Amino acid sequence: MGESVAGRLFSVLDAFEGGGPAALRLTDIAARTGLPAPTALRLVRELVAWGGLERGGDGRYRLGIRLRVLGAAAPCPRGLLDAALPALRALAARTGGHADLAVLSAPSGGGVLCLVSGERPPPHATAYGKVLLTLPPAELPRHTRHTVVSAGVLAGQLARIRVAGLAVCAEEFRLGEVSVAAPVRGPVGTVAALGVTVPTGVPLDRVTAAVLAAAERVRPPEPPPST
Repeated sequence: MGESVAGRLFSVLDAFEGGGPAALRLTDIAARTGLPAPTALRLVRELVAWGGLERGGDGRYRLGIRLRVLGAAAPCPRGLLDAALPALRALAARTGGHADLAVLSAPSGGGVLCLVSGERPPPHATAYGKVLLTLPPAELPRHTRHTVVSAGVLAGQLARIRVAGLAVCAEEFRLGEVSVAAPVRGPVGTVAALGVTVPTGVPLDRVTAAVLAAAERVRPPEPPPST
C-alpha cells in the first residue's frame, strides 16, 4: 500500500518548512514532495479549501491563516506572544517597521518561526535567526549577494552577537530590507528573538536602541511545573 492520504497532505505542508521561499509554485511543491503534479494539485486544492494554504494572485501558494491560528493556540508560543505584544506594538510605532517575535521551529535549531507574520525565514540570513542560533546550519543557501554563506564567517558573527546581545542583517534575506533583533531572555536563557524589519537606509542607531528596549520589556511566562 502506498503512503496514506494524510501522509501526503503532511508532505505538502512540509514542503514549506525550512529556509526556502514563503510562497511556492505547484511545480515546486510537486518537486519537494515527490508527488505527481495531478496528485499535488488535488491535495493543494483540498488544503486551500480548508484554509491551510492560500493561493496568491501570482498563482503561488503560501501557508494559510488557519494554520497560523492553530499554531498561535499552542500554549508556549501563544503565552510568549501575548507577553511580547505591547513591546512589539511600541517597537513598530517607534520605528515604522514590521516588528515580530521569533522562536526556533525545530529542537535542532534548523528553522525559525515568526509568531506574528507566520513566516519561516532562513535562520542564517536574518537577525532573528542569528540571535537564536548557536551553530551555523548545515546548509547556507544564498538569497541575495549579501547573504553570508561561509560557515566560518557565520560562526564568528554568532559569537559576537551572543556577546553584544544584538544582531543586524542588512539585505541578506531580501534586498531593500534590514532586520534588527535582540534576545528575549527567560530563566534558563534565550527563549525568543524580538526584532523589526525596516527599509534599507533607515538610520539604525534609533532602530537598534528601540529593539534593545523592547526586548528588555518582555517577561516570558513561567513554564508549567513538571509532573
